[in-house]
Amino acid sequence: MQKYAILSDIHSNSFALKAVVAHAREQGATQFINLGDILYGPIAPKQTYDLLQSLNAVTICGNQDRQIFQATQSEIDSNPTMQFILDDLGDEPISWMKTLPFDQQISNNIYACHGTPNDDLVYLLEETRSGLPLLRDDQAIIDLLAGNDSPIILCGHTHIPRCVELSTGQLIINPGSVGMPAYTDDEPYLHSMETYSPLASYALLTGANNTQWNVALHKVSYDFAAAAELAALRERHDWVHFLTTGRGR
Repeated sequence: MQKYAILSDIHSNSFALKAVVAHAREQGATQFINLGDILYGPIAPKQTYDLLQSLNAVTICGNQDRQIFQATQSEIDSNPTMQFILDDLGDEPISWMKTLPFDQQISNNIYACHGTPNDDLVYLLEETRSGLPLLRDDQAIIDLLAGNDSPIILCGHTHIPRCVELSTGQLIINPGSVGMPAYTDDEPYLHSMETYSPLASYALLTGANNTQWNVALHKVSYDFAAAAELAALRERHDWVHFLTTGRGR
């Protein structure tokens, strides 16, 4: 029986990652799948990278992974967090991120992307016109899949754990965020993503055969105060709030 631990949006939070990995192994996880947005954040990018290298995880690229290795000098100069990340990482992790695929067909049954199959900046399951993450209707999600008919679709990006079954019979799983339980963004509309808890999120996907799948969305406790302390040290008090409350505002 295959047990996949589905991780996403670690955001340099090695404290949360370590706790999630330990929990997943206790649950019997046999393979780790990492859906991107891995090292961007004011916590511990290099430590997060080092821990990931021990997992032999299937890993794809997220939009904020691209943001790191595509950063222009003006973007670096205007973003102290980016300068910290680049200084902390050094060359090897950045070279590694450049090799990560946009998406991946994990097996005949399982497909993984960060946002949607065509765009890592678009939320697959939610729309945010109201300022809140509201589930898209069935056809809108199917349209965003752009013809991908894999029975299991894994996505991240929103930091909101969800498991949605479509009229096609496909199962869409967003494991939530390992390392950042909330945030506020102004693109494409001002909105907040909130889990209302500082706990780390991941999913466990268990397949007994090619037609029967069990999904568990897990919330894992960890030393979020230690992560918040490092964010505060880098003067990211917005992250301190996100990490300690799970609230975006």
